[in-house]
Amino acid sequence: MARPEKAGHLAKRSLTLAGHRTSIALEPAFWAALEEAAAARRISLAALVAEVDAAREPHLPLASALRVFALAAGRSGS
Repeated sequence: MARPEKAGHLAKRSLTLAGHRTSIALEPAFWAALEEAAAARRISLAALVAEVDAAREPHLPLASALRVFALAAGRSGS
């Protein structure tokens, strides 16, 4: 369930990626889009973030890669 937060403010979440804890800050709308994409694929949000992390270009920050993924997923409807 989405947390009520002001539009434009970042929401930070902590995840374990490749055995290491990390925090990612995204706008709530991006978290919601990522949760929808994970649900559509029947995987956890952490698994989806790990997939995006593994596939991103080394110079691209993870938060940026997640935003781009969420945008693309929204455009494709999945």
